[in-house]
Parts: sequence; C-alpha cells; structure tokens
Amino acid sequence: MDRTELADFLRRSRERLRPADVGLPEGPRRRTPGLRREEVAQVSGMSADYYMRLEQARSPQPSVQMLSALVRALRLTDDERDHLYLLAGRRPPAGGAAGGEIRPALRVLLDQVRDTPLQIVSDLGDLLAQNAAAEALFGCACTLEGEDRNLAWSWFTRPSARAAYPAEDWEAYGRCYVADLRAAVARRGGADPEATGLVERLRKHSGEFDRMWALHEVGVRRSATVRVVHPELGLMDVVAETLLTPAEDQRLQMFTALPGADGSAAALARLREIGEEHVGLRLL
Repeated sequence: MDRTELADFLRRSRERLRPADVGLPEGPRRRTPGLRREEVAQVSGMSADYYMRLEQARSPQPSVQMLSALVRALRLTDDERDHLYLLAGRRPPAGGAAGGEIRPALRVLLDQVRDTPLQIVSDLGDLLAQNAAAEALFGCACTLEGEDRNLAWSWFTRPSARAAYPAEDWEAYGRCYVADLRAAVARRGGADPEATGLVERLRKHSGEFDRMWALHEVGVRRSATVRVVHPELGLMDVVAETLLTPAEDQRLQMFTALPGADGSAAALARLREIGEEHVGLRLL
C-alpha cells in the first residue's frame, strides 16, 4: 500500500468533481474547488474521520468494499479504478466489463488469422468465438448456448468434451481447468455472482469437480502443452498459449505445434483445408 500516493490521488480526484456530479446540492460558496471530504464520505457511505485519515496518509489498508464505494463516489474510470486498487495494495477487479462483447482488436485478429487455431475466451472460461482453424481442431460450437459454452462446465458435465484428449491426460487437464477457474474467481472477488454461481453449480453437478476444487490449487493458464487426438490427423502435440487483455476479462488462446514435432506441425497445417470441408470434432 502506497499511502502517500493514495492520499494524493484521492484528493486530486475529489477536487475534479462538483456536488452536482454526485447528486448533492451546491450549498454555500466554497473556498476550494471540488467536493469536500465530508461529501465524499457521505456519498461513499463511510465515516468522515476514516476518509480524512485516507487523505492524510495515516489510514489502515482499505477493504475491497471500501475501494469499490470510493470508485462509485469519485466517478472513476476503469483505468483510475485500477490505479486506486493498486495504490491501496489490492488487485484490481477483473471481468464483467466487456461481458460477452468481444473487444474490437481481438475480433480483427480472429478474422485475419486463418492458419493458426485461435479462440477468444472470457476469464471464467466462456467460449466467445473461434476461427475456422480452431473449429476444425475442436469442433463447431455454433449450436451451443448459455452455460454449455463454458469450457469448465463442458469438461465436467459433458463427456463428449473429452473425446479429443487421451484418457490418461483427463485428470491433469481437469485440475488445470479448476486451478484456472479458482484464480479467476479470486480476481473477481468473493461477491461476484457470476463467478460464485458457476462454482456452486459445478460442485453440485460434478463430484469430480468438487473433489478437485477442495484441493485449492490455483494457476492461471498461460502456456501449456496438450495432446489432441483428431479423427483424421491423429495425435498432435499442441502448445496452447494464452494472451490476456489488460483488464484480464478476455483471453486470446493460440494453438501451435510443439517445436520439433514435425508431424504435429504438418497436421496443424492441414486444419484450414479440413475446416473448409466442415470436418472436425464436436467437443464443445
């Protein structure tokens, strides 16, 4: 926690606002611009003494709930919100900002890259889109709706989701899904209904997920080697590389051949041709 910078940022943010910006009357003539400390405390639902100690750089670390209230009270942008959290020694919240709307730059990239399988996935694992090469590798998801488009839900509740992976790898892949989901839930915070609801439903519907969740393993999926069994191309060693957006609410997943695996590279090179013939696994 950087108390000095936090205090300065709060004061500067307060001075940029007028009472009308937060639904308060202007009142008598003001000696200084912006909101008074008491007004910020009022709008954010905290004591004036506590807020004064924040601006005087002598407060304890504010809770996530307190920071969220300050974000609303000071009308902070997403970037300003993240800065506030970091100054307070807290991880900025991830997810929820973009929802199911794919970021424009990711959409352009998805449209332009044809030979390399790409998927766009939310932080909780919802498959938002994939290119033709990914469809040829993993199957079409165009008929799936709602929760069935979530990769973790699909893995633990739909047996067909595992058809393209060797059975001896299922335990490791399942634990990877669970560890990644736990990291996403923690980033969003325990009060996020979408994240907690998904975990509750998975624990209810899958004893395997419930067992793995109890292990409390955590690990963001960044880069991993997976083995994929394609009905025409056979077994492939594929590197799954994950690129995060700055807000970490959407991910671009790219699948390439394992270096030195010439057979896998040749197989992946044929995916575009296979995709054009509408052949592929129905995994999702």
